[in-house]
Parts: sequence; C-alpha cells; structure tokens
Amino acid sequence: MSKKLVAYFSASGTTAAVAKSLAKAAGADLYEIKPAVPYTRADLNWMDKQSRSSVEMRDKSSRPALADTDAAIAAYDTIFIGFPIWWYIAPTIINTFLEAYDFSGKKIVLFATSGGSGFGKAVASLQPSAPQATIAEGAVLNGRPNEAKLKAFAEKF
Repeated sequence: MSKKLVAYFSASGTTAAVAKSLAKAAGADLYEIKPAVPYTRADLNWMDKQSRSSVEMRDKSSRPALADTDAAIAAYDTIFIGFPIWWYIAPTIINTFLEAYDFSGKKIVLFATSGGSGFGKAVASLQPSAPQATIAEGAVLNGRPNEAKLKAFAEKF
C-alpha cells in the first residue's frame, strides 16, 4: 500500500475544506501550501487587472514565495495536490511548490475547486515544474463531496 499525501493551496477556504475531507477519506496525511505573504480579498479580485492574483497569472514565470518548504515529499508515493482554478489553470504558487521539491518517480494527482470552469490546461502548465513525476488530472471537486465519493476518487489512483 502506498503512502499518500494531500497537499493543498486554498485562498478562501473552499479548497481547504475539500482537501481535509479527501485526506480523511483516503487515509492520507495533510499539508497546506502556504504563501509567504497571504492573499487578501483585494489580491483575489480577478476583475482588477492590477490585483496580485491577476498580475501573477498574467506572468507565467511568476513564482510566489512559500511560507515554508518542510513537506516530507520523499516519504510519499502518491501526492494529491489541490487548488482553486484561476484563469483555467492552477495558481502559480503550485508551480513554486512543485519546483521546491524532488518529485522524481512520484505520482501527482490534481484536484481542484472552481467557480465554473474545468481543469483547462492545468496539467500542461504544471508538468514542466515536475518533469520527473507523473501528473494526472484527477477531478474538480466542488460543493461538499461525501466521504464515499472522495474515497472512490482516491482509490482510482
């Protein structure tokens, strides 16, 4: 049986709630991907072209700093990485996270929350940040998925 980790970034709490439920259902450990500078409500205003999130997402090389890099990635075989969908891809802090560790030989399964879009090009935008890992598009897990649904999702991988 492989050891699993659920790592997640959540700007508003929605992805955090899903990640915690997924970790419980999958019997996985939990790790929060935290930015060095937390996002404010104004930072997340996608309608403001000068907001922090808008500026970061326009710049594909943007790598927001992490609060820490103490995830024990080497101890896990499968890592579920969760995030809110921003501009049809993962927030660039997920690239920062992937580039901060050695994911060689690891299986990464993406899950996301979204206000209305699917994964878009999330896998393609993240693969260069973890070239030695296998990245799978998992699922968009909106609402409050029940434990049975989350367990079935986790068991697919």
